[in-house]
Order: sequence, then structure tokens, then C-alpha cells
Amino acid sequence: MHISDGVLSAPVLAGGAAAAAASLGWSLRKLPWNHLMEVGLLSAAFFVASLVHFPVGPSSVHLIMNGLIGAILGWAALPALSVALFLQALLFQFGGLSTLGVNICIMALPAVLCGRCFRPLLLREKTRLPGAFLCGSLSVACSGLLLALFLALSGDIFFASAGAVLLIHIPVMILEGVVTAVMVRIIFRVAPEMFTSPAEAA
Repeated sequence: MHISDGVLSAPVLAGGAAAAAASLGWSLRKLPWNHLMEVGLLSAAFFVASLVHFPVGPSSVHLIMNGLIGAILGWAALPALSVALFLQALLFQFGGLSTLGVNICIMALPAVLCGRCFRPLLLREKTRLPGAFLCGSLSVACSGLLLALFLALSGDIFFASAGAVLLIHIPVMILEGVVTAVMVRIIFRVAPEMFTSPAEAA
């Protein structure tokens, strides 16, 4: 879901950068500094998960895990994902530096939104697995919608591409929901404290 340099129009890039900067500034004010280890670990998990690509037709997709990260970290997901996206753009040319703000909006804002919406379901045993599935799948759906929106705002030429992006990521939404549910179940068995501190503090 990374958008590369040279694709988007200047106004879209500026708007994305402004939105990312404002959101990141707000999240840094709420960052639980005593839980930086969790923030760093989940940033690394996102970095690695995004490097594993699966071919889908003429393109490829990858796991994002932004819903899980948002559910655990809350607002702290923004700096965690921002650092990982910056390093991916710098080291592997995934996305680009000029589109970093847009890519932060695409990946991190749905993480925070879905994490905060579905976290209460994850904390109750009866609703944990369906809540985790929805958190994982809808975070990808929101990211896909934002990606399509940024492409569409950059010109009519991208309308077809925006629709194709959404279709390609339907299987990813399902897979992401399943993986998130499995990961949440494992975390509550081995380290339930991960869901009791960073996001609450944020």
C-alpha cells in the first residue's frame, strides 16, 4: 500500500504531509515514554511484516498488521508506524520520502481509529476473536480506501487504479483479520499485559 514518489500531485502531497505532521505531533504528546520498548518492538514487527510480499495477479500484497498495533499502542501507533515507514522508504525504496506523509496517513491513521474502536471488544473474552478479526480486516479496508482517495484526488487518470487497489486488497483484508485474531489469542495467553498499558496510557 505504499505510494511511490512522482505519483501524487503536489497539493495531495502537501495535504498528506500536513495531516501526518499534525497527527504525529498530537501522538507524541500522548506517547507513554515508559513503554517505548513495546512501541519499538511493534514498529519492528510492522517493518518486517511489510517486507514479505505475496503475488496477486500482476501486483503483490503484504500483511500490514496496523490494526493489531493500533489496538495495543493506541495513539503511540503513529510514531511506531512512522519510523518503520521512514526506514522502509530510506533503505528499500518502499514508498518514497516525498510521499511519507501520505503513507503515514494511509497506514497509521486507520491503525489508531480501528484500534481505539475495537480495543474494548478485545478486552472481553466473549468478543475477543470477532473483535480482533474486525480490527485487522477493517484497518486494511480503511487503508485501502485512503489509498484510493489519495490516488483519485491526484487526477482522473488514477480512478481505475484506485478501484483496482481496493479489489486486490479484499483477500488481504480477510487474511489480515484471521492473522490478527490468531495473534491476539496468543498474546492474551502469553503476555496479556501488552493490552493493559500502552494504549490505555495513550
